[in-house]
Amino acid sequence: MAFELPALPYDYEALAPFMSRETLEFHHDKHHKAYVDNGAKFAAEAGMDGLSLEDIVKQSFGKHAGLFNNAGQHYNHLHFWNWMKKGGGGTKLPGAIQKAVDADLGGYDKFRADFIQAGMTQFGSGWAWLAVKDGKLAVMKTPNGENPLVHGAKPILGVDVWEHSYYIDYRNLRQKYLEAFVDNLVNWDYVAEMHAAAV
Repeated sequence: MAFELPALPYDYEALAPFMSRETLEFHHDKHHKAYVDNGAKFAAEAGMDGLSLEDIVKQSFGKHAGLFNNAGQHYNHLHFWNWMKKGGGGTKLPGAIQKAVDADLGGYDKFRADFIQAGMTQFGSGWAWLAVKDGKLAVMKTPNGENPLVHGAKPILGVDVWEHSYYIDYRNLRQKYLEAFVDNLVNWDYVAEMHAAAV
């Protein structure tokens, strides 16, 4: 079943003080649930409910806005919860990721600056990404529910810059939220798993 809301992989207090219980309750229980409910309805109407979520995202892009927006956001959030963990972040990356960041992105510090800048310069709602494109790492950004899948790339890390992702905790300070995400929340082990599957 492509449209099911999974439980968070940690409790609602786990990411505090960088992401609060209140943010997780609204973001997961209300926003993500709405993407699941609406996506299931649109997929059934479009006759795509038998496809994998990834295929629904790719096949609905540019053809069925309602389905794409909800399926894209469901895909993005399924991974977003796993891209964070208690005690995450830091500059010690798993070996293969560290090598790729050094070779493709000019090292950790440049990756961090470019990733935060992508999130800061995504006007309005959207996402900043670390993705694998043509066998190499690339920092990307997309509007709304789009993700690298529809641009010939595979996402391995993403940060949500829709206001509901950070406004309760950071108000309008998007940069502070992005810095907290990279420095204190990123689950590099999950990024490494997705990287290994993407290359």
